[in-house]
Amino acid sequence: MTRLSPLTLYSALVVRSPFDDGLLEGYRRRFGDLCIHWNPTSVLMENIANGQRCDLVIVTDPAMEQLIAQGIADPATRRPLVVSRIGFAVRKGAPHVDVSDREQLIKTLRAARSLCYSTGGASGIHFKTVLQMLGIEQEIDAKACPIAEGFTAEKLLSGDADLAIQQVSELLAVPGVEITGDLPADLQKSTSFSIARCFHSEHQQQAAALTEIVTSPDAAARYEKFGLQSQN
Repeated sequence: MTRLSPLTLYSALVVRSPFDDGLLEGYRRRFGDLCIHWNPTSVLMENIANGQRCDLVIVTDPAMEQLIAQGIADPATRRPLVVSRIGFAVRKGAPHVDVSDREQLIKTLRAARSLCYSTGGASGIHFKTVLQMLGIEQEIDAKACPIAEGFTAEKLLSGDADLAIQQVSELLAVPGVEITGDLPADLQKSTSFSIARCFHSEHQQQAAALTEIVTSPDAAARYEKFGLQSQN
């Protein structure tokens, strides 16, 4: 079978765990490998604004609206994908801290030696807003070790932080950590992500096939395994 040139996917980190869990094996058997660029939505949008292009893109819904308005993403191919929530993780074996309500969350954040959040991801941007709302932003940021992109839970393994904040699925992408809870309901922000083909793509068949795979019932079960809610 003649292999086509690889499809390029720009994707937010939120679905990396289920994708790495074997979800794309059917695609690879049919079309061969694909090139995936994993980054926070804000970084993906910056790269696209700087002229980089891909065949398929997975970003937050507001970002997808921008790409459609800019004539980059094809609205006819857009499909809702997952809804994600923000949570907290500790190193495996460490005590599970209490983040069940505002009062307990403040106590936990103040007691933490250090914590890590992503300044480029939707979770970190919202977490900064939460710190401002709680009136503890400067106090907590003084001992934080934020990252611009990547997985915050890696800082748990390196010892740079004892509490990591990110989308639950992104926290679970790092072996050796455990989820200790979600942001309290009144502070939580669920984020919706969608997928669409880019107008200039020459890989329409591949893009359509990949879209069908990641919006299938099998995909929904894998998303749930990693703390995501399928929108299909």
